[in-house]
Amino acid sequence: MHTSKKLNFFFPLLLTLISFFFTSSLCQQTASMRFCGKIQIQTPFWSPNSTAKSPLNHMILCRSQKLYFRTSVGLFPISSINYASKTLTISHSSCSSSRHYISPSLLSAGFPTPPQPNSLLLFHCLNRNSPMPSSMLNCSHLNPCAASAKTQRQKLEAPYPCLLVDDLENLDKAFHPKDLSCSHYSQVYRRSLDDEDYKGYELGTRISFDIPDHVPDICNECQKSDGNCGVGLKCICHPQDCKDKVISMAGSAKPAGNVLLSVLSLFAVLVFFFQC
Repeated sequence: MHTSKKLNFFFPLLLTLISFFFTSSLCQQTASMRFCGKIQIQTPFWSPNSTAKSPLNHMILCRSQKLYFRTSVGLFPISSINYASKTLTISHSSCSSSRHYISPSLLSAGFPTPPQPNSLLLFHCLNRNSPMPSSMLNCSHLNPCAASAKTQRQKLEAPYPCLLVDDLENLDKAFHPKDLSCSHYSQVYRRSLDDEDYKGYELGTRISFDIPDHVPDICNECQKSDGNCGVGLKCICHPQDCKDKVISMAGSAKPAGNVLLSVLSLFAVLVFFFQC
């Protein structure tokens, strides 16, 4: 009987302690992980156990459960982050109008070179007078943008139905598709260095965040008059220059969320932290 009374006393206490430690552990685990939609946010973009902020905290922004790459011209949607290769991928459509072209080199300028090169596909290039740059390869057997041609005649008259810039580092940064009168384009990257055809490419532009902590400071490039400082690096080094408006695939800008949604998101965060 005496033993039974002891068990009746200690058993609820044991359950309370187990529940406390389980809840505490769960809160700590949740606090060390953050998600924006289905994309996990972790070091170096967010460090829960560090009081020192990384410059890369300004590199991405989560709005309405959508993750964006921040730049001095606007927000670009991110499709994935690979923490093993330390790269993030800016999503892109398979067929964008050249009227709204933004150079992928401008987005990545100043960051380390990604493991696989970023590439560029150009479609329906009508300019016969300008010589094709040596950095471009003819990919006329491919035309994933064929439906964009206004007429069948336009497709037939294009001397270069499809051009591939395999490595954007070999292309002049001042290049624009209009230089060859190309109607559409797409930003792609190689899945691996062994791929030799379009089947080995994925849509998007990869940005490397493999930035060492030691000197020289990567922001030094933004202080030089002729430094290699793109719109993404400029946003990291000068956060006041960041433009938090979404750049859509059509090239237009739109607000990244509304006030009511922001208030509701803040309320949800506060409730979560008070529960933990």
